Amino acid sequence: MKALNANVAHILIIDDDEDIRRLLTMRLQARGFRVTQAVSAEQGLACIAVDTPRLVISDIRLPGRDGMSLFEELHHTRPSLPVILLTAHGTIPDAVAATSRGVFGYLTKPFDSQTLMARIDQALLISAGDDRPGGEQADASWCEGVIHRSTCMAELLADARMLALSDASILIRGESGTGKEVLARAIHRASQRAGGPFIAINCGAIPEQLLESELFGHVRGAFTGAAAARNGLIQAANGGTLFLDEIGDMPLSLQVKLLRVLQERAVRPLGATRSEAVDIRLLSATHRDLEAAMAQGQFREDLYYRLDVVSLTLPRLDARREDIPLLAAHFLRQLGAKYGKPISGFAPDALEALATAGWPGNVRQLFNVVEQCCALTSTPLIPASLVQRALRAPAMDALSYNEAKQRFERDYLVRLLKLTQGNVADAARIAERNRTEFYRLLQKYDLAPAMFRAAEEG
Repeated sequence: MKALNANVAHILIIDDDEDIRRLLTMRLQARGFRVTQAVSAEQGLACIAVDTPRLVISDIRLPGRDGMSLFEELHHTRPSLPVILLTAHGTIPDAVAATSRGVFGYLTKPFDSQTLMARIDQALLISAGDDRPGGEQADASWCEGVIHRSTCMAELLADARMLALSDASILIRGESGTGKEVLARAIHRASQRAGGPFIAINCGAIPEQLLESELFGHVRGAFTGAAAARNGLIQAANGGTLFLDEIGDMPLSLQVKLLRVLQERAVRPLGATRSEAVDIRLLSATHRDLEAAMAQGQFREDLYYRLDVVSLTLPRLDARREDIPLLAAHFLRQLGAKYGKPISGFAPDALEALATAGWPGNVRQLFNVVEQCCALTSTPLIPASLVQRALRAPAMDALSYNEAKQRFERDYLVRLLKLTQGNVADAARIAERNRTEFYRLLQKYDLAPAMFRAAEEG
């Protein structure tokens, strides 16, 4: 494997074993890296103060302060500096605990040379100090929401960053819950359009009658209930990025209109006589097999080739298991604050349970499991029993009562209007509500009965 930026990368080795230092130095210098050596944590910190490296490789057992203590200080003062720890006495719980606290790599001596070199290349690839042509320093903030340390995610992000610099349409593939919108937002932040809006819409979560108005907007009087003109999300994304999640669920009638927008770089709101120019970069995502959908006549081939100029595929969570402890720790920090509990982490056997679980629901399921654990724990350290309990529970979004009630109300109203073809009197009668109250509910969720009537009449 070719070294990344080998002519400039500076690596610090901290180990009191002279043979280990000499061996590592010879191997790294042979690959073109610049190497500095230290025999203790204090000497290592002094070296870092004088000449900050791109990567630190440290033994855990050092004279005076140990390697984990050194890491804790570096993680606090230089959070973007990756640290790989070496130990002669490692166990799986130790490794899980170390990586959950942010250690980039944890290898047991005697370590495999190829494994170590691969970890070094990964660390240099995603480190915030990655050198760029012209001496420009990379800014890691663009992918701060993508928590990872796995090789597959590092390679995916390298591709994503390169693609972000163009204006090409990107199709993001991946199973539900893998984080397609998170990646789309990262691409937007790394693009030339980062200063513009990022507008996201889930094509599978909105009824067809509403999706058309949401995307393209409408003029006043376009349909009954359209009392004022309203811009659509395509117009709202002008100058920025439009992200269409679950594009495979978009109805064929709207696929034609979206294709026209992409071809003409203009959008015509419902009821309008003229189109309006728009400048958008389109990102889309799907968990469906679009090639199979095309073969079945459910997705337009011409639109597919407009969307899939280039594609990125997010791996399943069980294909990036080394990311699980880091993701769990990240979610724990978020949710601990939400629930107002002083949660310090997971017990080692709890982390091992997380790292070895099946995860059919991917990252979204992991978040839900961590949230259930946070909500139920009565101790600062989450035990394995709570993790196992959450893993056995049916997958569901952890919503507040009000959020769940609002989601149910909106879905219920949409189903009623579809059932009655937009007849408010019939819908109110089924719901056992008077028409005035029913209209208030429709206004609350921005539902126009005429849209449902128009669909049936057409």
